[in-house]
Amino acid sequence: MHEHYWYHLGLLRPPGMLRLALELRAGWEYGASLMSMPLLSLAPKGDGHPVLVFPGMLAGDFTTRPLRRYLRDRGYTPYSWGLGPNLGPRDGVIDASLARLREVYNEHGRPVSLIGWSLGGIYARELAKAMPDAVRQVITLGTPFTGHPKATNAWRIYELITGHEVGSPELHEPLRTAPPVPTTSIYSRSDGVVAWQCSFEQEGEMVENIEVTASHLGIGHNPLTLYAVADRLAQPEGQWRPFERSGMLRYLYPDPNRPASY
Repeated sequence: MHEHYWYHLGLLRPPGMLRLALELRAGWEYGASLMSMPLLSLAPKGDGHPVLVFPGMLAGDFTTRPLRRYLRDRGYTPYSWGLGPNLGPRDGVIDASLARLREVYNEHGRPVSLIGWSLGGIYARELAKAMPDAVRQVITLGTPFTGHPKATNAWRIYELITGHEVGSPELHEPLRTAPPVPTTSIYSRSDGVVAWQCSFEQEGEMVENIEVTASHLGIGHNPLTLYAVADRLAQPEGQWRPFERSGMLRYLYPDPNRPASY
């Protein structure tokens, strides 16, 4: 089969109107995270290593502030993107992102964990490919790195703000390759913006998927996401292991490999 079959056949569609409407729960997810802080404080503590957080499309560092505040409370040293609203990979943005990663890495003298929300996850994955020695691990939140590039409800907005035409296999195919560092994709099957299959990674020795019940706009504030992020970051450097859905976690985090319901 042609290597770009995912593009030519168009196997996936964007989430429907019901799921898109459910994005209104994002505010509730933020409130739930505040109410869950006593439980979230039971998540593993960090070792102080730096974490660089990338916002989603059209979003800025303000949207990742709650996540960074939680990471600081867990014992990490979080950093914002620092490049204003994420308007896509326009001229100079990739180079500036690489410079930001290099700055944080040099400041601490140890690899940096990268977290990217939606489009920000593409930055995190590609930076890890460009500077693998400077990256400890990558965690993406609802990031569409595979599947059909138009299987989201945001592709028209992406074209508008970036001037890039969505749909070129030469542009999108390289994004499917996982970084050469431990990589976790946190996604939701009830995502109202991105078809969840576009965030489902081919699992491997250092690659995993964690499913949460969340909206796309609220996944970065969702308490299940916060706990999973803290658990992943707490893995000892050089001793990364996949997320364990044991005990009560089996009821909170669905098996990502179960059959699709649609």
